[in-house]
Amino acid sequence: MGIAAAARRVSVRPYDDAADREAVLSLIAADRLVGQPVGTSGMLTEALAGRSAVDAGWWAELDPPVTDLAQDAAGQVLGVVSYATRASDGAGLILWLHCCEDHGVAQALVAHVLGRLGSRTVFAFEFASALTAGLEGLPVRHRAATQAALEEAGFAGRDLWRYMHRPLPAADLPRAAQVHVRDCEELPGKQVEIREGGEVLAQATIGRPEAGIGVLWWISVTPTARGRGLGMGLLGTSLDLLTGLGADEVILYVDDNAPGDPERDRTAANALYDRAGFREVDRLFSFTRQPCPPVE
Repeated sequence: MGIAAAARRVSVRPYDDAADREAVLSLIAADRLVGQPVGTSGMLTEALAGRSAVDAGWWAELDPPVTDLAQDAAGQVLGVVSYATRASDGAGLILWLHCCEDHGVAQALVAHVLGRLGSRTVFAFEFASALTAGLEGLPVRHRAATQAALEEAGFAGRDLWRYMHRPLPAADLPRAAQVHVRDCEELPGKQVEIREGGEVLAQATIGRPEAGIGVLWWISVTPTARGRGLGMGLLGTSLDLLTGLGADEVILYVDDNAPGDPERDRTAANALYDRAGFREVDRLFSFTRQPCPPVE
């Protein structure tokens, strides 16, 4: 436990749904990013149960999550953490944590989880919970105290994603001359394609808007069709479709290049989003803590 938390006599106890739900929703709201939905009671219910429409397969591999709270001597709720274990590899996972970015409270919650999980590999912020619109990772610029608490506890961070946002409509962007639109099978939304002679030249996946927020999950242009402006036209058309479905803002996630892998070169994608008026809101990190070797 950190000095600040200890001075406030922070203690950790199990979450009580009847007594603590509103306090936890307030903690979640304090960390809300632009482009993310306001956390609802229904979203919290799904997160507590270890379910999420995004990354559902990864959540299904977990044992039932445990959720605990940090409180002060007067019983005021200061933070919340949810964690679980995974039977397939024995790993522990910190699933989500909120503490109004109080460093001492973050330290107390991380130390508590590590004490409960024991000597095993522990991951933190590995995949998206039901509390977000696909936010996979910790937004480190907005959550510096949580990042610091993890790193002080021996976690190593991995910079994985750009989280980007722009308002809609996107009247400033060009449109593709002709697209094919069909329902998306994996996520609720639409698959948008530009075809030529039966061949798919460019493809985008958009998520059905929730609370006015649309998600651009994916956009790509085949290597042989690049340099023709298809990507920008497809992007403009996809954002039009999101507007028509009720979105007044859109978010996206783009990962960085994988060294030595030409299929994971994101240079063109990043340039496309920057030109199209998307603003980088934050960088998303995941974290890993390896077991400490035994002392001889």
